[in-house]
This record gives sequence, structure tokens and C-alpha cells, in this order.
Amino acid sequence: MKRVYSFGSIVCLLILLLSGNAFADSILCASTTSTENSGLFGHILPIFEKDTGIEVKLVARGTGAALEMGRRGDADVVFVHAKEQELEAVADGFFVDRHDVMYNDFVIIGSPDDPASIKGLTSAVDAFKKIADYQTVFVSRGDQSGTHTKELAIWKRTAIDPAGQKWYLEVGQGMEKTQRIGNEKRAYVLTDRGTWLATKDQLEMEILMEGDPVLFNQYGIMAVNPEKHSHVKYEQAMTFIKWMISDTGQTAIDGFRDKLGNSLFIPNAK
Repeated sequence: MKRVYSFGSIVCLLILLLSGNAFADSILCASTTSTENSGLFGHILPIFEKDTGIEVKLVARGTGAALEMGRRGDADVVFVHAKEQELEAVADGFFVDRHDVMYNDFVIIGSPDDPASIKGLTSAVDAFKKIADYQTVFVSRGDQSGTHTKELAIWKRTAIDPAGQKWYLEVGQGMEKTQRIGNEKRAYVLTDRGTWLATKDQLEMEILMEGDPVLFNQYGIMAVNPEKHSHVKYEQAMTFIKWMISDTGQTAIDGFRDKLGNSLFIPNAK
């Protein structure tokens, strides 16, 4: 049966086709589970897409996996939180135009009864040592993410290797799932504050240790090098990067808060 369109329908279709959003550019952003779990991208991407007409397709992985996607050319832009690794990857020629975007911090959460008595400590290294001494369960992401990288750096400072210990559980999951497993096990977990603030109402846990400068958590953004992978959408990626570090993008990040008004991420591109 032949379909008949009304004049009004045809006009509406023509308007849609002529609009910039009908054939909007799209880029693929490899980022961390913390930016997704916290709800940050759900807040800022609609603003960016409205401003530019560029759709951002998000793949949330641990930082290690996100960086590897970029190295392979399987993403156009990478937004992660392991600055030392990011700078190494830039130096190796895989990425260009890296910028700091925002920060928060890591915290150690656990059961309110705090079996290792870490509450009140001001050193993350001392907290990890007590957890190991008491052999209380510690749940690790174990996924080469930025959070896992930070955790391993702290363990290295303790001169303790927890791998293989009965009390040390590596789960290979994103931040939100790792928190949930920690909640079930009444264990300790190193998490980023953004994910914690976004999900704490679902958990019977609390922050037991925070404030150590070593727990600083910087996020950065960078484009995949088009000289390595000619197919990547470098110009659109740079539009995203420039927007993220602009006053508009930084204001959007600052406006992302929990229901009590707490900032989940602090913009610091400037």
C-alpha cells in the first residue's frame, strides 16, 4: 500500500533535515566509570550537545582500559584520572592537547563499626597498614582504573603486598559495583568522592578516612593523536575539549551537585 504524506508532514520533515541536529557530528569519548556512575555526563553532555550539535557517545571503562582504547584509535577523546599515565601517553605520541579539567578526592569508606579503627587517622598509608594488620576485608577494583592505580600506589608506600591475601578481594568492577560489594562484605573500599556522594544513600557505609593530600584526584582530557590514527574525529574532539575547559563547560561542571548542594567535582581548567 502506498503511503501518503500530508503537506504538513513533508514540511516538518524538511525542517528536521535542514536543522543542524539532524545530521549532528558524533564523537566517541572513552572515560572512567566514576564520571558515569556519579551522573556527571548525564548532566553536562546535553548542555554540550545543545551548544555545538555534536553528540558524545560515551564508553565508560577503568582509566587503563580507556587509555588503551585511545592508543588503539578506538576513541576520539579520552577523559580519565591518572595524570602520570596520561602524560606518559602524550609523551609517547598517542594523545595530544591534554588539559586538566576538574578534581575531587578519594576517600576510604567502610562499615560504621570500623573494625580496623581507621577513623580519625590523617594518613592513608597508616589506614592501609591498620587494615592489613587487622586483616579486615578490603575490596579493590582490581581493574587498572585510576582508582586502582591510586590504591596500588598507597599499598606500595606501606611496603605491604596485599595480592593473594585472604582479606584482599579484587573484583574487576567499576566503582559503583565495587562499593556495593564492599557494602555486602562489610569491607573497606577506596572510592572517589563523586561516586560516593552520588550513591551513598544506597549503602550502609560511611567515610572513615579522608583529607590526606595523597588522595587528590585530578581528571584530565586529551584528544587521540590524528597522526597516529587518521580516522579519528580530531576537530570535533577539540571542540569538546575546548568546551570542557571554557567558562561554559567549567560552570556546567561546577553546577553538578548532590541534593545537599555538595560539589561532586571542582573545575580547575584555569
